[in-house]
Amino acid sequence: MAKNIQELARDWLELDKDKSTADEIHELLSRGDTEELERRLRNRIAFGTAGLRGPMQAGFACMNSLTVIQASQGLAAYLLMTEDNVKRRGVVIGRDARHNSEKFAKLTAAAFVAKGIKVWWYETPSHTPLVPFGVRELNAAAGVMVTASHNPAKDNGYKVYWSNGCQIIPPHDTGIAASIMENLKPVTWDTSVVDDGDLLVEGSLDLIRDQYYRAILCAAHPEGSHIKMNPDLRFVYTPMHGVGLPAMIQCVKTLGLASQMTVVEAQAQPDPDFPTVQFPNPEEKGALNLAIETADESSVSLILASDPDADRLAAAEKVDGKWHIFTGNQLGVLIGSYLFERYPSSNPREKLAMLASTVSSRMLAALAKKEGFKFVETLTGFKWLGNVARDLDHEGYNVVFAFEEALGYMIPQTVHDKDSITAAAIFLTAASQWSTQALTPYGKLQSLYEYLGYFEDANTYLVSPSSSVTTSVFDAIRALGSPHPTTIGPRKIVRWRDLTLGYDSQSKDHKPDLPVDVTSQMITCELDDGAVFTVRGSGTEPKIKLYIECQGTSSEEAKKAAKGVLEDLLREWFKPEENGLRLA
Repeated sequence: MAKNIQELARDWLELDKDKSTADEIHELLSRGDTEELERRLRNRIAFGTAGLRGPMQAGFACMNSLTVIQASQGLAAYLLMTEDNVKRRGVVIGRDARHNSEKFAKLTAAAFVAKGIKVWWYETPSHTPLVPFGVRELNAAAGVMVTASHNPAKDNGYKVYWSNGCQIIPPHDTGIAASIMENLKPVTWDTSVVDDGDLLVEGSLDLIRDQYYRAILCAAHPEGSHIKMNPDLRFVYTPMHGVGLPAMIQCVKTLGLASQMTVVEAQAQPDPDFPTVQFPNPEEKGALNLAIETADESSVSLILASDPDADRLAAAEKVDGKWHIFTGNQLGVLIGSYLFERYPSSNPREKLAMLASTVSSRMLAALAKKEGFKFVETLTGFKWLGNVARDLDHEGYNVVFAFEEALGYMIPQTVHDKDSITAAAIFLTAASQWSTQALTPYGKLQSLYEYLGYFEDANTYLVSPSSSVTTSVFDAIRALGSPHPTTIGPRKIVRWRDLTLGYDSQSKDHKPDLPVDVTSQMITCELDDGAVFTVRGSGTEPKIKLYIECQGTSSEEAKKAAKGVLEDLLREWFKPEENGLRLA
């Protein structure tokens, strides 16, 4: 029989030794706020392929000291069951500069030490890519990064990397989740193991950082390449109140560009409240406003920005007096095309490989088809891009790049995850090279459009009232045809791939070429005019995301077509008013 809310509150108070969160539950009990107690205590924060992420509040459903300890104990037990020499190889632990990140990281370290597992400890806040880099360099059994990336200030998270330096994928996510449930009673709350220098805790940030910048230099300027950086290449950089600035300063020093970077002072230092932006996400409208002001004041025409944990990269360029903010897809094809162009002609082209997720532009795939290198599509998320890249390495391919439209760029030479600092190093090197052809990044993009055709998107999202509404909307879409709809507006659907039900109209046995997940909604359609779109339910937010891309002989033609597909999808499939969906 299910416990009543008072019993759940008692369970919480028996386990929680953090006074701040224990007081929160006491306060809710004394007020008799059963609705809020239900929200906080009834369901447990889900451990998925992104680890944990949520608001910092008391309760089993939230991010707090107790749920962090429980996650760490579960992960430690699971590692001891599945990996070799875990105690000796250890676990890398890093953190960003959000509220409670240091406390959560220390509690994580204490949980591993209690199991006799060595901790490679990063002493100060650092950017996320240093954790997967450290896992690989130190041959650690796993890595934990305490971060909520670009989420609002009230959130925090717990990101897990496996021994291969990639984010975890099934079956490890469900295995860890089950292990957490078997290790709920905290073994220790004693963080003095970090503060007082326990023998199992080794400060390792300086060692890893030095190796990381060497790896960036090798990735940006491969041995044997005599790349001269453009002394006139000036740019503005913002870390968006996050932890990216020290890494970016060292990166541009390594490249010989230190004097050419202007920093947005109001956003330079870590501030967990993110006071100058509505959302600390460079994708959001208005997020680059201060960087644009700084660039205009300094007469600089290029901007780079990281999100708060510095794994995503945004870029903008002033073109004919107006600022063009590159989409994630545009930046992805720019970096990918540069890495292709510089690939040694002595190496077999068919062994060169690049990847993008299924919601990202097909423009890089078009380049691969034209030039004869391998392109692979994966499910969304760098957990898939990283792990599939590792698999391709084992098959003898040379994987040099992977990207996703949400401003994520992976240079596997450095890390098998998105990394704004390495991506910035490659982008700045590329911009220097393009300048020798009298091209800016925007000019290079136009030349790629002329070569491959114009690719334009109409990406957006709908806010859904609940996961059950999302499911019913997708069920209704499927019911528009048998076994699936065959048209959208005036266009014919020539391929229907449903990764929820596991159906692909184009494959011989109708089985899809990507992993199926019955717990998440995802449909991709290819249309008779070359357009492609993916619609999916978000795994982390109450959203239905729409990714639409069309090709054309001009930017205007492609944009018009993408907008038309979006309008048809809203009218025929999603019906926002009827279904209570709100368009972004």
